[in-house]
Amino acid sequence: MATLRRLTIDDHAAILALWQRAGLHSIRPEGRDNRSEFEKQFAGGQIAIGLEEDGKLLGVVLATHDTRKGWINRLAIEPDYRRNGYGEQLVQAAEEALREAGMHVMAALIEAGNDASLALFEKLGYAPHQHLYYVSKRDSADV
Repeated sequence: MATLRRLTIDDHAAILALWQRAGLHSIRPEGRDNRSEFEKQFAGGQIAIGLEEDGKLLGVVLATHDTRKGWINRLAIEPDYRRNGYGEQLVQAAEEALREAGMHVMAALIEAGNDASLALFEKLGYAPHQHLYYVSKRDSADV
């Protein structure tokens, strides 16, 4: 049986490995996702929640907030364990953690073409916003 737990900096390597196996495109292991940057993110309030079975990390999600809106980021499930409700468990755990931090609006960014994640979030009551654009400005490709 899979169990949820808050992850720590000691789980950094396992998180990165899972993201890579899951095919996340936004990983920056030499930049914002390196261990020292992760330590800063945890110190700043980022929450990482993992789903484990027999000591193996099967899924992970990050939860952050900007003091007015909660953000659910980088949801990933081990490819061989998808379609078992694990994504739903992780999103709900992230929502709970964000509510505990005082957030009442939750949001997620989903990579284009990730229809499975879009369907999951819609199933959980998230509505796509068709008139919004995500823009970013980066100091380097690693951030």
